[in-house]
Amino acid sequence: MIAVDTNILVYAHRVDSSWHVRAAETVKSLAESPALWLIPWPCLHEFLAVVTHPRIYTPPTPIDVALTQVDLWLESPSLLLGCESSLYWRTLRQQLQSAKVAGAMVHDARIAAICIEHKASLIFSADRDFTRFSGIKVKNPLI
Repeated sequence: MIAVDTNILVYAHRVDSSWHVRAAETVKSLAESPALWLIPWPCLHEFLAVVTHPRIYTPPTPIDVALTQVDLWLESPSLLLGCESSLYWRTLRQQLQSAKVAGAMVHDARIAAICIEHKASLIFSADRDFTRFSGIKVKNPLI
């Protein structure tokens, strides 16, 4: 199963992104495929925080537009939403220790742990930091 990181979602949504076309095609392909794909809940939260932030985008995406975008992704019948399971702490702890993670990287470890718990073997991301985590491979679909 393929998981999708926040940055791919942001680029797919923001038409002013230089990566918009490739990211939008990637997400559309996953959403229209019968194969299961995963968006971790923290990535949806982060998507909403990023695209609506006035210091990141001028103009920012209006919250109603951002919420509608999430609603559209949620319509994909093959989409799974990833959250922390009962075994999450064990997986997160292992990722934090083995990758020697601290600070802001804890967020990426959280996403990696959720993906691993939901059996995603690959995450689409433009963030190379995911290569630090065992149990999941990372691919940048934009290049």
